[in-house]
Amino acid sequence: MKAKVTVLGAGFGGLELSTLLSEALGDQVDVTLIDKSGHFVFGYSKLDVMFGHKTLDAVRIPYRGFVKPGVRFLQQTITAIDPEAKRVVTDGGSYDSDYLVVALGADYDLAATPGLVEGGNEFYSVAGANTLRDLLPRFSKGHAIIGVSAAPYKCPPAPSECALLLHDFLSERGVRDRCEITMVLPLPSPVPPSPDTSRALVSAFAERGIRFMPGRAVASLDAKRRVAVLDDKSELPYDLYLGVPKHCPPAVVAAAGMADNGWITVDPRTLETRYEGVYAVGDIANTGTSKAGVFAEGAARAVAASVIAQIRGEDPSGRNPGAGSCYIEFGAGRIGRVDVDFFSGPKPTGIYHEPTVSMRADKELVGATRRTRWFGS
Repeated sequence: MKAKVTVLGAGFGGLELSTLLSEALGDQVDVTLIDKSGHFVFGYSKLDVMFGHKTLDAVRIPYRGFVKPGVRFLQQTITAIDPEAKRVVTDGGSYDSDYLVVALGADYDLAATPGLVEGGNEFYSVAGANTLRDLLPRFSKGHAIIGVSAAPYKCPPAPSECALLLHDFLSERGVRDRCEITMVLPLPSPVPPSPDTSRALVSAFAERGIRFMPGRAVASLDAKRRVAVLDDKSELPYDLYLGVPKHCPPAVVAAAGMADNGWITVDPRTLETRYEGVYAVGDIANTGTSKAGVFAEGAARAVAASVIAQIRGEDPSGRNPGAGSCYIEFGAGRIGRVDVDFFSGPKPTGIYHEPTVSMRADKELVGATRRTRWFGS
């Protein structure tokens, strides 16, 4: 009888895990990959949409192109998870498995920041970025705030990228001198594991007249007064608010009792949960790494190696490296890179690579290789 593997979520982790199982086992395994969306979008593409560099249709990749031996993709909404039984219920059926992998990512709790919906705009969702695509060209004067409501959040450099790209966007339109930009960040620096990267970003802010406020979070927005209230009760008036909402586990994960202090507790190296045969990878898992696609992908490789070994009757051998590279938009067409390692030393480390125009080709290659690997085009 074929081993049954159910994978919840078709992001970096779910796609890479399903691909690896297919490559190693083919039709010898029965993999069910479930996601409520019909399209995959690279996280960095949201900034492209937001600033009008690409259309929403151009960055959407239909899941119908994900065709692998032994894998079936189902566009369904998950309504219940029973981790003890490794059973999943969706709006389309019920699925039992020998191995269950939760890769549902992090959701956004907009209500956790009072006034955000009424008085601001979030740019972390695809829908939010697409809304800002039409709104940003109408902003020509006043104070813009890029505000983060809480940590942890996906892709730590993204708020910094937003601030630098907003500077470019306003400069290209000839209105930068009429606008102020402030970034409010709950972290002590833009990229804590890499002091060199953080210093480079802070220097880039200073060169562009961007005010940087570290160690602060946006607690609420007063939509009527157009004021952002920070966690120290201080206030910042704004004309445009670009927010990163508080992140939270999907409701179905919380309802299943799998979330501890917000996220699923796992062994950081093996990604095993407290339930036998159940793993969690990516942003939903409390691994101690950043919430970013490259770390979800590394975790997926570790889980795949262990599941494949068990199906073959071998000892599990997968180990999460906890390392990966993130590309960072510095504006003016230049891209930098930071190579972060969370597990090798006594504390996380990050190696900084200065931004260049030529680094864009490297970033685009990363996206292109994964698109080809997962979708064949």
